[in-house]
Amino acid sequence: MGTRPNLDRELRTLLGSTNCYFQPPETMKIKFPCFIYKLSNAQNLRADDESYLYTRRYQLTYVTKDPDDSLVDLIPKHFKYCSLSTFFTSDNLNHYNYDLYY
Repeated sequence: MGTRPNLDRELRTLLGSTNCYFQPPETMKIKFPCFIYKLSNAQNLRADDESYLYTRRYQLTYVTKDPDDSLVDLIPKHFKYCSLSTFFTSDNLNHYNYDLYY
């Protein structure tokens, strides 16, 4: 799988802006729409006492003011191992949470 900097570049290209934040501090001023992502887990598959596949899982959140944003459906189509896990609204912003293996 890819590296985190490659994921960041891919997210910026998909979004069409630089509003991508990896584990931002709470004091950071965030511009919308944006991606906010963090490392949430990793999968390590083993066989014959050896590791043969190690994949990082990220919690990817797409935050937008538009509840009908077309990017919401493009994200899981763009990434092979990505699925929408939860959705919520806060402060009139729509938060789409994805589990992304990259």
